[in-house]
Amino acid sequence: MSYAITLIPGDGIGPEITEQTVRVLEATGINFTWEEELAGVAAVEATGTPLPDATVTSIRRTRLALKGPLTTPVGTGFRSVNVGLRKEFELYANVRPARTIVPGGRFENVDIVLVRENLEGLYIGVEHFVAVGNDPRAVGESLAIVTRAGCERIVRYAFEYAVRHGRRKVTIVHKANILKMVSGLFLEVGRAVAKEFEGRVSANDMIVDNTAMQLVMRPEQFDVMVTTNMFGDILSDEVSGLVGGLGLAPGANIGTGAAIFEAVHGSAPDIAGKGVANPSAQMLAAAMMLDHIGELDAARRLRAAIEDVIVRANLRTRDLGGSATTAEFGAAVAQRVA
Repeated sequence: MSYAITLIPGDGIGPEITEQTVRVLEATGINFTWEEELAGVAAVEATGTPLPDATVTSIRRTRLALKGPLTTPVGTGFRSVNVGLRKEFELYANVRPARTIVPGGRFENVDIVLVRENLEGLYIGVEHFVAVGNDPRAVGESLAIVTRAGCERIVRYAFEYAVRHGRRKVTIVHKANILKMVSGLFLEVGRAVAKEFEGRVSANDMIVDNTAMQLVMRPEQFDVMVTTNMFGDILSDEVSGLVGGLGLAPGANIGTGAAIFEAVHGSAPDIAGKGVANPSAQMLAAAMMLDHIGELDAARRLRAAIEDVIVRANLRTRDLGGSATTAEFGAAVAQRVA
């Protein structure tokens, strides 16, 4: 079988880490057809827009994309490409796994998957100013909009993910003690969905501030977490911090129209072109893509190869305390995947 994938190299270090990720994917022996398209600053320079129609059309056709980090031009009036893609393809589930790979950190056995609702809540973008007296911007208001359908879709996705990947527990994270309606609805729906999975996946719920504390005290108690948009945005970075930061953090945006996989770190323009960027997060995102298309053995081999290079071969890029170049790291992973 051959898979058509929209490939967006991205900005900054994006092309370098994407090149090595393609290298290791092709080493799996699976046939891929790459449709390379632009987004971000590279797209602005070439086409005048950060999200060209050609890129959207390609993703609509392939329904799969592997994306490097992007830079949204500052002060130009262009919206975030990531937000644009979420809305265009209704990418309702943001999936952020975090697992300890590099030994010697504070936490040795972290293995958490955070599932974040990606389209609703405070980030839905309904906000305005209210004038008071002569000040037209005296009060700023933002509306958090949460729908029953949106809550059920994301919670069900989290439980189905747990079943599919042999996970034992889902924690529903909320603030229903204060936000009685928007967070209360999420908790209500979450508990109802959890009952459908009794006997297959255990469930509990936790207030978000307590969750933040528990993550840095006893992260081993968490398995799969599911929460609303803003809470997920914050907690996903905290979870990544438990395993060494965003350099090892992949992400997936799953929707009704497409699935887009990416490293969640930035484009790091300060080190672009120097050959020192760590491609691990992009490679781990590619492993998530392999899971998504049912190539489970290849996904397992890719993850094992990355871990073998980092831990047993001790071949590491600069950010992990080593001196390997991006290409050297990619070659070592590809050799082990093949």
